[in-house]
Amino acid sequence: MSKLYNKILPQLVLVGIVIVSTLLVWLPFLLKSPTWFGLPIPNSNFEYILRHFDGPLYVVPAKTLYNPQAIANLGIELPLSTTYFAAHIPLYPLAIKLFAPIFGYLKSMVFVTVLFTSFLAILFYEVVKRLKLSKNPFLLSVVFLFLPRFLVLRTVGAPETMFMFFILGSLFFFEKNKYFWSGLLGGLAAATKTPGVLLFVVYGLTLLERYLKTKKFENKTLWLLLIPVGLLSVFLFYLNQTGDFFAYFNSGDNIHLVAPYAAFNHSLPWVGTGWLEDIVFYFFLYISAVFTLKNSKYRSFFYFALVFTLAVIFVQHRDIARYSIPLWMMACVAFERFFTSKKFLYVFILLLPAIFMYAWNFSLVNIMPISNWAPYL
Repeated sequence: MSKLYNKILPQLVLVGIVIVSTLLVWLPFLLKSPTWFGLPIPNSNFEYILRHFDGPLYVVPAKTLYNPQAIANLGIELPLSTTYFAAHIPLYPLAIKLFAPIFGYLKSMVFVTVLFTSFLAILFYEVVKRLKLSKNPFLLSVVFLFLPRFLVLRTVGAPETMFMFFILGSLFFFEKNKYFWSGLLGGLAAATKTPGVLLFVVYGLTLLERYLKTKKFENKTLWLLLIPVGLLSVFLFYLNQTGDFFAYFNSGDNIHLVAPYAAFNHSLPWVGTGWLEDIVFYFFLYISAVFTLKNSKYRSFFYFALVFTLAVIFVQHRDIARYSIPLWMMACVAFERFFTSKKFLYVFILLLPAIFMYAWNFSLVNIMPISNWAPYL
Protein backbone atom coordinates (compact mmCIF):
# COMPACT_ATOMS: atom_id res chain seq x y z
CA MET A 1 0.00 0.00 0.00
CA SER A 2 2.80 2.42 0.89
CA LYS A 3 4.50 1.78 -2.49
CA LEU A 4 1.26 2.52 -4.31
CA TYR A 5 0.74 5.66 -2.22
CA ASN A 6 4.26 6.91 -2.96
CA LYS A 7 3.71 6.21 -6.65
CA ILE A 8 0.52 8.24 -6.89
CA LEU A 9 1.52 10.92 -4.36
CA PRO A 10 2.80 13.42 -7.00
CA GLN A 11 -0.44 13.09 -8.95
CA LEU A 12 -2.53 13.59 -5.81
CA VAL A 13 -0.52 16.68 -4.87
CA LEU A 14 -0.95 18.11 -8.37
CA VAL A 15 -4.72 17.61 -8.17
CA GLY A 16 -4.62 19.27 -4.75
CA ILE A 17 -2.75 22.24 -6.22
CA VAL A 18 -5.35 22.49 -9.00
CA ILE A 19 -8.22 22.50 -6.51
CA VAL A 20 -6.62 24.89 -3.99
CA SER A 21 -5.48 27.37 -6.64
CA THR A 22 -8.94 27.26 -8.25
CA LEU A 23 -10.63 27.97 -4.93
CA LEU A 24 -8.17 30.80 -4.33
CA VAL A 25 -9.14 32.42 -7.65
CA TRP A 26 -12.79 31.99 -6.69
CA LEU A 27 -12.34 33.14 -3.08
CA PRO A 28 -13.28 36.85 -3.30
CA PHE A 29 -16.44 35.92 -5.21
CA LEU A 30 -17.36 33.05 -2.92
CA LEU A 31 -16.94 35.40 0.06
CA LYS A 32 -18.88 38.14 -1.76
CA SER A 33 -16.16 40.55 -0.76
CA PRO A 34 -16.82 44.14 -1.92
CA THR A 35 -13.06 44.75 -2.18
CA TRP A 36 -10.09 42.44 -2.53
CA PHE A 37 -6.52 43.72 -2.04
CA GLY A 38 -7.68 47.11 -3.28
CA LEU A 39 -9.76 45.76 -6.17
CA PRO A 40 -13.37 46.99 -5.98
CA ILE A 41 -15.88 44.20 -6.72
CA PRO A 42 -19.36 45.67 -7.26
CA ASN A 43 -22.13 43.25 -6.24
CA SER A 44 -19.53 40.60 -5.53
CA ASN A 45 -20.73 37.01 -6.04
CA PHE A 46 -19.83 33.81 -7.87
CA GLU A 47 -21.63 35.03 -10.99
CA TYR A 48 -18.40 36.80 -11.95
CA ILE A 49 -16.88 33.37 -12.54
CA LEU A 50 -19.97 31.96 -14.22
CA ARG A 51 -20.32 34.80 -16.75
CA HIS A 52 -16.70 34.88 -17.80
CA PHE A 53 -16.40 34.94 -21.61
CA ASP A 54 -17.21 32.56 -23.34
CA GLY A 55 -18.48 30.11 -20.72
CA PRO A 56 -22.25 30.68 -20.90
CA LEU A 57 -22.06 30.55 -24.69
CA TYR A 58 -21.17 26.87 -24.32
CA VAL A 59 -24.10 26.32 -21.96
CA VAL A 60 -26.58 27.29 -24.69
CA PRO A 61 -25.63 24.41 -27.05
CA ALA A 62 -25.36 22.12 -24.04
CA LYS A 63 -29.02 22.82 -23.28
CA THR A 64 -30.32 22.89 -26.86
CA LEU A 65 -27.89 20.68 -28.81
CA TYR A 66 -27.76 23.49 -31.40
CA ASN A 67 -31.42 23.22 -32.37
CA PRO A 68 -32.22 26.71 -33.78
CA GLN A 69 -35.80 26.76 -32.51
CA ALA A 70 -34.76 25.62 -29.04
CA ILE A 71 -32.10 28.36 -28.94
CA ALA A 72 -34.66 30.97 -30.01
CA ASN A 73 -37.05 29.76 -27.29
CA LEU A 74 -34.46 30.39 -24.58
CA GLY A 75 -34.94 34.13 -24.91
CA ILE A 76 -31.28 35.07 -24.57
CA GLU A 77 -30.90 38.83 -24.07
CA LEU A 78 -27.64 39.05 -26.03
CA PRO A 79 -27.95 40.09 -29.70
CA LEU A 80 -26.75 36.75 -31.08
CA SER A 81 -28.22 34.74 -33.94
CA THR A 82 -29.17 31.09 -33.44
CA THR A 83 -26.43 30.13 -35.91
CA TYR A 84 -23.74 31.87 -33.85
CA PHE A 85 -23.52 29.02 -31.35
CA ALA A 86 -22.17 26.60 -33.96
CA ALA A 87 -18.84 28.37 -33.40
CA HIS A 88 -18.73 26.62 -30.01
CA ILE A 89 -18.20 23.07 -31.14
CA PRO A 90 -19.81 20.14 -29.36
CA LEU A 91 -17.52 18.10 -27.12
CA TYR A 92 -17.25 20.59 -24.26
CA PRO A 93 -21.01 21.37 -24.35
CA LEU A 94 -21.75 17.62 -24.37
CA ALA A 95 -19.56 17.18 -21.29
CA ILE A 96 -21.46 20.03 -19.60
CA LYS A 97 -24.74 18.30 -20.47
CA LEU A 98 -23.44 15.03 -19.02
CA PHE A 99 -22.92 16.51 -15.55
CA ALA A 100 -25.81 19.01 -15.65
CA PRO A 101 -28.26 16.61 -13.88
CA ILE A 102 -25.87 16.64 -10.90
CA PHE A 103 -24.67 20.26 -10.75
CA GLY A 104 -26.94 22.24 -13.06
CA TYR A 105 -25.64 23.65 -16.34
CA LEU A 106 -23.61 26.60 -15.08
CA LYS A 107 -21.82 24.77 -12.27
CA SER A 108 -21.35 21.77 -14.54
CA MET A 109 -19.54 24.15 -16.90
CA VAL A 110 -16.85 25.01 -14.34
CA PHE A 111 -16.81 21.45 -12.96
CA VAL A 112 -15.84 20.08 -16.37
CA THR A 113 -13.09 22.68 -16.65
CA VAL A 114 -11.62 21.82 -13.25
CA LEU A 115 -12.01 18.08 -13.87
CA PHE A 116 -10.05 18.23 -17.11
CA THR A 117 -7.48 20.54 -15.53
CA SER A 118 -6.85 17.78 -12.99
CA PHE A 119 -6.62 15.18 -15.76
CA LEU A 120 -4.26 17.44 -17.71
CA ALA A 121 -1.99 18.06 -14.71
CA ILE A 122 -1.65 14.31 -14.14
CA LEU A 123 -1.13 13.60 -17.83
CA PHE A 124 1.49 16.35 -18.21
CA TYR A 125 3.41 14.93 -15.25
CA GLU A 126 3.22 11.37 -16.61
CA VAL A 127 4.27 12.38 -20.13
CA VAL A 128 7.24 14.41 -18.87
CA LYS A 129 8.24 11.55 -16.56
CA ARG A 130 7.81 8.66 -19.00
CA LEU A 131 9.45 10.41 -21.94
CA LYS A 132 12.20 11.70 -19.63
CA LEU A 133 11.62 15.29 -20.72
CA SER A 134 12.83 16.71 -17.41
CA LYS A 135 14.77 15.62 -14.35
CA ASN A 136 12.11 17.25 -12.20
CA PRO A 137 8.73 16.43 -13.78
CA PHE A 138 6.78 17.37 -10.67
CA LEU A 139 8.18 20.90 -10.39
CA LEU A 140 7.77 21.45 -14.12
CA SER A 141 4.14 20.34 -13.81
CA VAL A 142 3.54 22.85 -11.01
CA VAL A 143 5.05 25.68 -13.07
CA PHE A 144 2.94 24.57 -16.05
CA LEU A 145 -0.25 25.21 -14.07
CA PHE A 146 0.50 28.87 -13.38
CA LEU A 147 0.94 30.68 -16.66
CA PRO A 148 -1.29 33.69 -15.83
CA ARG A 149 -3.76 33.33 -18.73
CA PHE A 150 -3.90 29.58 -18.18
CA LEU A 151 -4.74 30.08 -14.51
CA VAL A 152 -7.82 32.05 -15.57
CA LEU A 153 -8.86 29.62 -18.31
CA ARG A 154 -8.69 26.64 -15.97
CA THR A 155 -10.92 28.26 -13.33
CA VAL A 156 -13.83 29.44 -15.51
CA GLY A 157 -16.05 27.98 -18.21
CA ALA A 158 -13.65 27.24 -21.08
CA PRO A 159 -12.79 24.21 -23.26
CA GLU A 160 -9.02 24.74 -23.26
CA THR A 161 -8.09 22.22 -20.56
CA MET A 162 -10.13 19.51 -22.30
CA PHE A 163 -8.54 20.51 -25.62
CA MET A 164 -5.00 20.40 -24.22
CA PHE A 165 -5.64 17.06 -22.50
CA PHE A 166 -6.61 15.42 -25.79
CA ILE A 167 -3.72 17.07 -27.67
CA LEU A 168 -1.09 15.96 -25.17
CA GLY A 169 -2.53 12.45 -24.97
CA SER A 170 -2.49 12.20 -28.76
CA LEU A 171 1.14 13.38 -28.95
CA PHE A 172 2.19 10.91 -26.27
CA PHE A 173 0.59 7.91 -27.97
CA PHE A 174 2.02 9.00 -31.33
CA GLU A 175 5.52 8.94 -29.87
CA LYS A 176 4.76 5.48 -28.46
CA ASN A 177 3.67 4.36 -31.95
CA LYS A 178 0.15 3.65 -30.70
CA TYR A 179 -1.56 5.27 -33.64
CA PHE A 180 -5.12 4.20 -32.91
CA TRP A 181 -5.12 5.97 -29.54
CA SER A 182 -3.24 8.93 -31.00
CA GLY A 183 -5.80 9.24 -33.78
CA LEU A 184 -8.74 8.78 -31.42
CA LEU A 185 -7.56 11.44 -28.97
CA GLY A 186 -6.64 13.71 -31.86
CA GLY A 187 -10.15 13.30 -33.22
CA LEU A 188 -11.56 14.22 -29.82
CA ALA A 189 -9.30 17.29 -29.80
CA ALA A 190 -10.70 18.31 -33.20
CA ALA A 191 -14.23 17.85 -31.83
CA THR A 192 -13.36 20.13 -28.90
CA LYS A 193 -11.78 23.02 -30.83
CA THR A 194 -11.30 23.13 -34.59
CA PRO A 195 -7.50 23.83 -34.43
CA GLY A 196 -7.21 20.25 -33.14
CA VAL A 197 -7.32 19.12 -36.77
CA LEU A 198 -3.84 20.67 -37.14
CA LEU A 199 -2.58 17.56 -35.36
CA PHE A 200 -3.18 15.75 -38.66
CA VAL A 201 -0.80 18.20 -40.35
CA VAL A 202 1.70 17.73 -37.50
CA TYR A 203 1.70 13.96 -37.88
CA GLY A 204 1.78 14.21 -41.67
CA LEU A 205 4.99 16.24 -41.50
CA THR A 206 6.47 13.91 -38.89
CA LEU A 207 5.70 10.80 -40.95
CA LEU A 208 6.98 12.46 -44.13
CA GLU A 209 10.30 13.17 -42.42
CA ARG A 210 10.41 9.57 -41.21
CA TYR A 211 9.61 8.23 -44.68
CA LEU A 212 12.33 10.31 -46.32
CA LYS A 213 14.83 8.73 -43.90
CA THR A 214 13.61 5.13 -43.91
CA LYS A 215 11.61 4.80 -47.17
CA LYS A 216 9.06 2.83 -45.16
CA PHE A 217 5.35 3.43 -44.61
CA GLU A 218 3.41 1.82 -41.76
CA ASN A 219 -0.20 0.97 -42.57
CA LYS A 220 -1.18 1.35 -38.92
CA THR A 221 -0.54 5.09 -39.18
CA LEU A 222 -3.79 5.25 -41.17
CA TRP A 223 -5.51 5.32 -37.76
CA LEU A 224 -4.47 8.98 -37.69
CA LEU A 225 -7.28 9.61 -40.18
CA LEU A 226 -9.50 9.57 -37.09
CA ILE A 227 -8.38 13.18 -36.54
CA PRO A 228 -10.14 14.69 -39.59
CA VAL A 229 -12.95 12.19 -38.98
CA GLY A 230 -13.41 13.85 -35.57
CA LEU A 231 -13.97 17.21 -37.24
CA LEU A 232 -16.14 15.65 -39.94
CA SER A 233 -18.33 14.15 -37.22
CA VAL A 234 -18.89 17.67 -35.87
CA PHE A 235 -20.09 18.88 -39.27
CA LEU A 236 -22.37 15.84 -39.66
CA PHE A 237 -23.77 16.51 -36.20
CA TYR A 238 -24.48 20.10 -37.23
CA LEU A 239 -26.17 18.85 -40.39
CA ASN A 240 -28.46 16.67 -38.30
CA GLN A 241 -29.20 19.37 -35.70
CA THR A 242 -29.35 22.50 -37.81
CA GLY A 243 -29.73 21.29 -41.38
CA ASP A 244 -26.46 23.02 -42.30
CA PHE A 245 -23.30 20.94 -42.81
CA PHE A 246 -21.27 24.17 -42.89
CA ALA A 247 -22.91 25.68 -39.79
CA TYR A 248 -19.51 26.31 -38.19
CA PHE A 249 -18.38 28.43 -41.15
CA ASN A 250 -21.75 30.20 -41.32
CA SER A 251 -21.83 31.05 -37.62
CA GLY A 252 -20.27 34.47 -38.04
CA ASP A 253 -16.84 36.01 -37.61
CA ASN A 254 -15.09 33.17 -35.78
CA ILE A 255 -12.25 32.24 -38.14
CA HIS A 256 -9.49 34.71 -37.36
CA LEU A 257 -6.66 33.48 -39.58
CA VAL A 258 -5.88 36.54 -41.69
CA ALA A 259 -2.22 37.42 -42.27
CA PRO A 260 1.14 37.25 -40.49
CA TYR A 261 1.08 39.36 -37.33
CA ALA A 262 -2.48 40.46 -38.04
CA ALA A 263 -2.98 41.06 -34.31
CA PHE A 264 -0.95 44.27 -34.59
CA ASN A 265 -3.66 46.45 -36.09
CA HIS A 266 -5.84 48.33 -33.63
CA SER A 267 -8.47 49.11 -36.30
CA LEU A 268 -9.28 45.48 -37.10
CA PRO A 269 -12.11 43.45 -35.51
CA TRP A 270 -11.22 41.52 -32.35
CA VAL A 271 -8.16 43.73 -31.71
CA GLY A 272 -9.36 47.26 -30.92
CA THR A 273 -6.31 48.46 -29.00
CA GLY A 274 -2.71 49.45 -29.52
CA TRP A 275 -1.58 48.08 -26.14
CA LEU A 276 -0.25 44.84 -27.60
CA GLU A 277 3.37 44.52 -26.50
CA ASP A 278 2.59 41.37 -24.49
CA ILE A 279 1.83 39.57 -27.77
CA VAL A 280 5.41 40.18 -28.91
CA PHE A 281 6.64 38.35 -25.81
CA TYR A 282 4.31 35.40 -26.48
CA PHE A 283 5.62 35.18 -30.04
CA PHE A 284 9.17 35.39 -28.70
CA LEU A 285 8.50 32.56 -26.23
CA TYR A 286 6.85 30.20 -28.68
CA ILE A 287 9.12 30.87 -31.67
CA SER A 288 12.07 30.27 -29.35
CA ALA A 289 10.45 26.98 -28.30
CA VAL A 290 10.26 25.94 -31.96
CA PHE A 291 13.98 26.49 -32.44
CA THR A 292 14.80 24.79 -29.13
CA LEU A 293 12.77 21.70 -30.07
CA LYS A 294 14.22 21.57 -33.59
CA ASN A 295 16.57 18.70 -32.76
CA SER A 296 14.30 16.91 -30.29
CA LYS A 297 14.06 13.15 -30.81
CA TYR A 298 10.32 13.53 -30.25
CA ARG A 299 9.67 14.87 -33.71
CA SER A 300 5.93 15.36 -33.27
CA PHE A 301 6.64 17.79 -30.44
CA PHE A 302 8.79 19.90 -32.75
CA TYR A 303 6.26 19.85 -35.58
CA PHE A 304 3.43 20.61 -33.19
CA ALA A 305 5.29 23.69 -31.94
CA LEU A 306 6.09 24.71 -35.52
CA VAL A 307 2.60 24.24 -37.01
CA PHE A 308 0.68 25.79 -34.12
CA THR A 309 3.08 28.73 -33.82
CA LEU A 310 2.72 29.48 -37.54
CA ALA A 311 -1.06 29.31 -37.17
CA VAL A 312 -1.08 31.64 -34.15
CA ILE A 313 1.08 34.19 -35.98
CA PHE A 314 -1.77 34.53 -38.52
CA VAL A 315 -4.48 35.08 -35.88
CA GLN A 316 -6.20 38.46 -35.90
CA HIS A 317 -7.23 38.74 -32.26
CA ARG A 318 -6.23 40.59 -29.10
CA ASP A 319 -6.27 37.42 -27.01
CA ILE A 320 -3.24 35.69 -28.53
CA ALA A 321 -2.49 34.40 -25.02
CA ARG A 322 -5.61 32.24 -25.22
CA TYR A 323 -5.24 31.15 -28.84
CA SER A 324 -1.67 30.05 -28.19
CA ILE A 325 -2.30 28.27 -24.90
CA PRO A 326 -1.58 24.71 -26.20
CA LEU A 327 1.91 25.92 -27.10
CA TRP A 328 2.59 26.55 -23.42
CA MET A 329 3.00 22.77 -23.02
CA MET A 330 5.76 22.81 -25.63
CA ALA A 331 7.44 25.84 -24.09
CA CYS A 332 7.57 24.09 -20.72
CA VAL A 333 9.22 21.08 -22.35
CA ALA A 334 11.60 23.20 -24.41
CA PHE A 335 12.81 25.30 -21.48
CA GLU A 336 12.42 22.76 -18.70
CA ARG A 337 15.94 23.35 -17.35
CA PHE A 338 15.21 27.02 -16.83
CA PHE A 339 11.70 26.47 -15.44
CA THR A 340 12.99 23.94 -12.89
CA SER A 341 16.09 25.88 -11.88
CA LYS A 342 16.48 27.38 -8.40
CA LYS A 343 16.69 30.93 -9.70
CA PHE A 344 13.42 30.54 -11.59
CA LEU A 345 11.80 28.97 -8.54
CA TYR A 346 12.66 32.08 -6.50
CA VAL A 347 11.20 34.33 -9.21
CA PHE A 348 8.13 32.10 -9.50
CA ILE A 349 7.44 32.36 -5.77
CA LEU A 350 7.86 36.14 -5.85
CA LEU A 351 5.52 36.45 -8.85
CA LEU A 352 2.84 34.06 -7.62
CA PRO A 353 0.88 36.84 -5.82
CA ALA A 354 1.03 38.93 -9.01
CA ILE A 355 -0.30 35.99 -11.04
CA PHE A 356 -3.31 35.72 -8.71
CA MET A 357 -3.80 39.48 -8.77
CA TYR A 358 -3.88 39.26 -12.55
CA ALA A 359 -6.49 36.47 -12.36
CA TRP A 360 -8.73 38.38 -9.92
CA ASN A 361 -8.44 41.60 -11.91
CA PHE A 362 -9.12 39.86 -15.24
CA SER A 363 -12.13 38.05 -13.75
CA LEU A 364 -13.69 41.43 -13.01
CA VAL A 365 -13.57 42.75 -16.57
CA ASN A 366 -13.80 39.85 -19.03
CA ILE A 367 -17.46 39.09 -18.25
CA MET A 368 -20.64 38.79 -20.27
CA PRO A 369 -23.44 41.34 -19.64
CA ILE A 370 -26.02 38.88 -18.30
CA SER A 371 -28.90 40.14 -16.17
CA ASN A 372 -31.36 37.33 -16.89
CA TRP A 373 -29.92 33.94 -15.93
CA ALA A 374 -33.04 31.92 -16.75
CA PRO A 375 -31.85 30.82 -20.25
CA TYR A 376 -28.68 29.34 -18.74
CA LEU A 377 -30.16 27.46 -15.78
